[in-house]
Amino acid sequence: QAFLNGKRPETFGALWNQGGTLKTCNLSPEDYSWVKELKDIGYQNAFIGKWDVNPIFGPLDYGFDHFTPLNDYWEYREKHYPSLKYEEGWMGEIDKIPYRENVSHWLAYKAIDYMEEYSDNDKPWHIRLDFPGPHLPCRPSKEFAKLYNSNDIPPWPSFEEDFKNKPYIQKQQLYSWNIEDLTWQDWKETVALYYATISEIDNAIGKILDKLDKLNQADNTLIIYTADHGDMCGSHRMIDKHYVLYDDVVRVPLVIRWPSIVPPNKVIDEYIYQFLDIPPTILEALGEALPDFFVGRSLLPLLKGRDVKKWRKEAVTTYNGQQFGLYTQRMIRNETWKYIWNTTDIDELYNLQEDPYELNNLIGNEEYKPIVNCLRKRLYEVLMEEGDGLVKSSWIKRQLLNNKKLDHQM
Repeated sequence: QAFLNGKRPETFGALWNQGGTLKTCNLSPEDYSWVKELKDIGYQNAFIGKWDVNPIFGPLDYGFDHFTPLNDYWEYREKHYPSLKYEEGWMGEIDKIPYRENVSHWLAYKAIDYMEEYSDNDKPWHIRLDFPGPHLPCRPSKEFAKLYNSNDIPPWPSFEEDFKNKPYIQKQQLYSWNIEDLTWQDWKETVALYYATISEIDNAIGKILDKLDKLNQADNTLIIYTADHGDMCGSHRMIDKHYVLYDDVVRVPLVIRWPSIVPPNKVIDEYIYQFLDIPPTILEALGEALPDFFVGRSLLPLLKGRDVKKWRKEAVTTYNGQQFGLYTQRMIRNETWKYIWNTTDIDELYNLQEDPYELNNLIGNEEYKPIVNCLRKRLYEVLMEEGDGLVKSSWIKRQLLNNKKLDHQM
């Protein structure tokens, strides 16, 4: 929802996934969507795959012209393979159908269909392809599962997590998922499936890139590849993505291919909000005006190698999840420090240079109090500037600015 709108989700009340057990607000079709801007200037827009914006309204209500929903794949699968059922639950399993009919490739071929259709006319086009993977449960086809031997995969360095001095909800997550007794022998099979699923998606994207070449569209197409979140996948002995802001979840891939603009193998080391920075990037690339309410910044200066001394020096991330109960987090990090504000539990502070796997929570150490004060002040400034209503409450705000919570944790 934030990706379509260009603002943080808290500003319009979208606190968690639209399909949650507790209802929350959703981005309305009347709200701003940059896809409508593309449509207004003549773009054909297609959405393929997993739609998570609104439980009532679909992509056609937000500016897209065509929509192939994920459910179309499941109907196809049921029709052609009615006797095949998944049996292993959240930890994943090998899919028994040929990879060309696995969900990733099936969706990729739908994208290719749109590419062929759109290339037959003179209109420009924009396609958004949302794969459901590598979200758990990972179910790669055997052709990709055989690429990874689980016995060759070493344990994550964070797998020895003991949850000492950590918010209790992290340990509770293990009990909620019934995984508290899993060893690395159990997890390594799931990790192998996770790797295989990523390789399968990469292969599916390769089919799309090959088609771009055949259509002579490769040099005229901006490709953006990213993810909405990571997965713990056994890191810190945890699963999925909830109640934590470890790098496993918040640091995601972002790859951009734009011939004649982005040199091959260029690496950008700056902090990027992928879903907030992409909308202004696309609009600026098209020469369109940027709405003044956008939180993100166009990546064009970074992509073109311009002077970026004034680029952001930290990243701020928010979480408002409710999978197993309401829990609110805000995070700020720079090259050395990560501070996580857990509004109803102990906060977290990690020295990312000395503790890159975020095992040692330093929040109770008196010598780091000045660092925490500085991070809290900056976090407050960013949240206020970007419209996060959480810090507007005087009761909540004093946790950050008056150090009431910090003193208690020391």
